[in-house]
Formats: sequence, structure tokens, C-alpha cells
Amino acid sequence: MKWTVRRQYILYIVVLHAVLLFLMYRLLAADKVYFIASEVFLLISVIVSIILFRSFMQPNAFVRSGIEAIKDKDFTVKFVPTGKGEVDALIEVYNLMIDQLRQERTRLFEQHFFLEKLIAASPISIIILDFDNRVEQLNHKAQQQFGAEAGMLVGKFLSESNVPLLQQLDQIPNGESRIIRQNGMETFKAQRSNFIDQGFSRSFLMIEELTTELLESEKIAYGKVIRMMAHEVNNTLGATDSILQSAIEFFPDHDPFDIKDALRVASERNRRLGRFMRNFADVVRLPNPQLKEVDLTTLIRDIVHFMQPLAEARKIHIEIEKQVPLRRMADAAQLEQVLVNILKNALESCQPEQQVLIELNAKQICIRNNGKPILPDEAAHLFQPFYSTKPHGQGIGLTLSREILHKHGFTFLLQTGADGWTQFTINL
Repeated sequence: MKWTVRRQYILYIVVLHAVLLFLMYRLLAADKVYFIASEVFLLISVIVSIILFRSFMQPNAFVRSGIEAIKDKDFTVKFVPTGKGEVDALIEVYNLMIDQLRQERTRLFEQHFFLEKLIAASPISIIILDFDNRVEQLNHKAQQQFGAEAGMLVGKFLSESNVPLLQQLDQIPNGESRIIRQNGMETFKAQRSNFIDQGFSRSFLMIEELTTELLESEKIAYGKVIRMMAHEVNNTLGATDSILQSAIEFFPDHDPFDIKDALRVASERNRRLGRFMRNFADVVRLPNPQLKEVDLTTLIRDIVHFMQPLAEARKIHIEIEKQVPLRRMADAAQLEQVLVNILKNALESCQPEQQVLIELNAKQICIRNNGKPILPDEAAHLFQPFYSTKPHGQGIGLTLSREILHKHGFTFLLQTGADGWTQFTINL
């Protein structure tokens, strides 16, 4: 049994009064008046001891009740002053402490609630990691961005994810940010930071998609360059071609010095340069699509038939591997231009006896080939204006395709898989 101060005090009072009672009986038993008076005094002493005991124990009772309330996280319990100075001072301190704890808890709860709402409503994807750097929480934007994969991320390391973007995020040190470009098209700004939770550091990642903003700023920049180039080149070509045509008419048909033929070559070169500039200008002047219901199955079949001679000339097998009846709202002319460009690129990347296969399902158009793969260094630049992997390429085919698909609201992906097949996927 634990000897508390309370039990020690009670034992002391009991022993003390028992000794006094024994002594008074032995000394005053013969004198009844003194004996009775001493008994009365002893009774009063017992009563006073009990009153003092209760007074001494009352602060302990308050402290015990307060501790129990704090353990239960109940900050609504307050004590009423008793009129006793020492006890009231203790009650005042306790009530003040409880008020401060309640206000602090309310403030923290409101901040936490506001932070949760802010994270949930953020237009930026936020991933919160636990103490072991495993994914603990994703906000609504992150769940939308990673789709079905988001539900499988919780409890995993970023490096264990099947999403290439998340695998790259795992390599970002705390306090740093990086620009990550994927598939030559999607661009993200990712930042990793940390915060203190229960005295320990935890990390979180913010992922902001910059694709639309960068595309717009990029389009404005190259649009200005193309318009300036077209203005200067066209002005020069118009004047020089007029002079060349006049000079051609001046010389006889059988010029011994072949000057007339040279002038014709120069004139044709002018026209080619003009067509070259018009191709660039098409990217800037691309009109908004005129949407009508298009039979995509028939459109693709016709395009394959159109590209068949080129495939046969290069001894490449081109085939519609799978197709379903599918109609979508689109601009048939613009979409045809995209598909022709994709097929042309696929054929040009193949060697004889290689294949170009087309698949059309309810959600996607997939064009894949087993020709030359896309190198990692090339993948980040494929859709940039003026960039081409071909010796005589102008770098506008994929840029124009990107603009058309973007205006249609179709997402797309161009990459070489682990099996060596390069696939262009248009998500309808």
C-alpha cells in the first residue's frame, strides 16, 4: 500500500490524539472536572484537525480534477472561487491556464481547418509525405492529375510509383525546385519543401503545370519571329522574282551561255523559299477548328489508302490493326493534316520490311511503328518549333500537329516504349 501524504497525515492525527487520550486518562482520571475539560479540548482538537485536513487537501482535489480534465482534453472545466486566499489563488492560475489552452487549441484547430481547405482547393497538386517519406496524402488536384494511380500511391515511396513524373520528383532535395518536361510537351514546375510536425521534419511536394502558359508564351514568341521573317522574305522575293522573270523574257530561247536556264533555277528557288515561309506562317495563322461530326473510321481508312503508295515505295508494311466505328466532333481537314503528318513521320523513321500499325478504339487513335526509336535527348524537344531530327526537316510538322490537337481539346503522347516501338497516341 502506497503511503501518500494524506494517509500519513491521518495516521499522525490518529496516533497523536490516541496518545493524548491515554495520557489524560492516566493523569486526570481522579479529577473528573479536569478530565471532562480535557476530553472536550481533545474533541475540539479532532474537529479542528479534520477542518485543517480538508483545507489542506482542497487544493490537491482541485489540482487532481484539473489534471484529469487536461488529460481528457476537456478545456471547458473551470473552478469557482471558494473565498479562501490560497485556494482562490490556485483556482485563478488554473482558470487562466485553461482559458489560454482553450484559445490556443481553438486557434490551432481553425488554422488546421483553414490549411486543410486551402490544400484541398489549391489549383496546384500537393503531395504530403509522412516521417518515412512515404506518400500520406494527396489533395484533390493531385488526385485528378494522377487519376487511377493516385489511390495506389498512399503508403508508397515516390520511387515505387509507376508514374515517371513522380519518380523524378523523388530525386529533388528539400528546399529546391525544378522544371520537368515530359514527352516533349507537358511541362511542370516541382518544388519540395518541409515542415515540422510533432517536433520532426516532414516533406511535401508542390507540382504546378506550366504547359498551357509556356505554349502561349512560346507561340507569341515564334509568331513574332515568323511574321517578321515572312514580311522581309516576301518583300524581297516579290521584287527579285519580278526582275528574274523580266530577265528571262529578255534572253532568247537558245542562249549559248545557259543564262536563261540559270535564271529559271533562281526563280524556282525563290518560289520554294516562298512556300517554305508559308509553311511557317501556317502555324501562326492556324484558324480555329470548324467542328462537325466526323466519321473517324472512314477518315483513317482513306488516309491509309492515300499513304499506301509511299509505304510500298519504301517497302514498309502499313496496316489498320484494329478499328471500331467512331464519330467525333472535329475539323476533318485539320485532323487529316495531323494524321497524314504522323503517318509520314512514322514511315520515314522505318526501314524496309518494318511496320506501321494503326489502332482505333472508343477513346484513342494509336499509330505505332518499330522503326528508329526516339532518343531521350530528342524526346524533350520534339514539339518545339524549328526543331527536327531529319537532315532537311523544317521543324514545323509536329508543332502544327500540336496546335491543331490543342485547339480540338485532344491530349496526345509520343514516346518510344520499352519494347522499342514508337507510338503516337491521340486521346479523344
